[in-house]
Amino acid sequence: MNGYSSHTFKFVNSEEKVFLCKMHFKTNQGNKSLNGAKAKQLASEDPDYSTRDLYNAIAKGNFPSWSFYVQLMPEEEAKDYRFNVYDVTKVWPHSDYPLIPVGQLVLNKNPENYFAEVEQAAFSPAHLIPGIEPSEDKMLQGRLFSYTDTHRHRLGGNYEQIPVNRPRNALRNNYLNRDGFMSVMGNYGGHVNYEPNSFGTPIQNKNFAQSRKTMTGLAARHLQAHPNDDYFQAGELYRTIKRLNPKNADDLISNIVGHLKNASKFIQERQVQIFYKADPEYGTRICDGLQLDKSVLI
Repeated sequence: MNGYSSHTFKFVNSEEKVFLCKMHFKTNQGNKSLNGAKAKQLASEDPDYSTRDLYNAIAKGNFPSWSFYVQLMPEEEAKDYRFNVYDVTKVWPHSDYPLIPVGQLVLNKNPENYFAEVEQAAFSPAHLIPGIEPSEDKMLQGRLFSYTDTHRHRLGGNYEQIPVNRPRNALRNNYLNRDGFMSVMGNYGGHVNYEPNSFGTPIQNKNFAQSRKTMTGLAARHLQAHPNDDYFQAGELYRTIKRLNPKNADDLISNIVGHLKNASKFIQERQVQIFYKADPEYGTRICDGLQLDKSVLI
């Protein structure tokens, strides 16, 4: 299956030119999926099916890979774009911002020790290299804190010293944090942990300062003025799926009905109204699947 950043990030070049970015990982194995019935069967009979398939493929040298693409938008174009580019639920049509090939992601090695290399791994959207920055995406801004906070709770305040989380090409993490449980890399010895200082400890590289942005507007609790539509892209996704593969559209309807069938009736009625706003046929088919009166769609 494919993978997507969903969030909008910033790519900043050496001239401090800022481009907004959506990342795409396109599978080179072809897209394959399970229908609801098969997924339920495997969940009860063989829940490790996908994990085993991935492990065995890598062990046999059949390395799975994904082609990495980006969509780039000059930051100044965001204000007038037809969709809110900082809305995590929105995509950018490829006709507006085509995919740009970057490279390949290849999984070519299985972990030797699952606990050390997998359970202790700490992934976070806040772990960024110079030149890649978070945007003003509100959901992303929340995750910048919550992911790292969870790692501190799960692995300890010095989780970045765990080998699987360290930079591969650095002797230590020079971020001037010290003390706390499980500080296992010398704790900076007798050096001071602030700057400027006169003792030769690491100094922040000003070449990697984050980009700057001037922002104006009303600070208040109110709906954004951007002409953002909550239903068009959801309807377009359904129409695209149906056009490319009607069987997949049938499976989509079946899955949604399967998830909604045990909800309270008033929840079902409110939900089918939302699907109807996205696409009348979409909402009607789900309404029929739930055996609801079509009058609720009006």
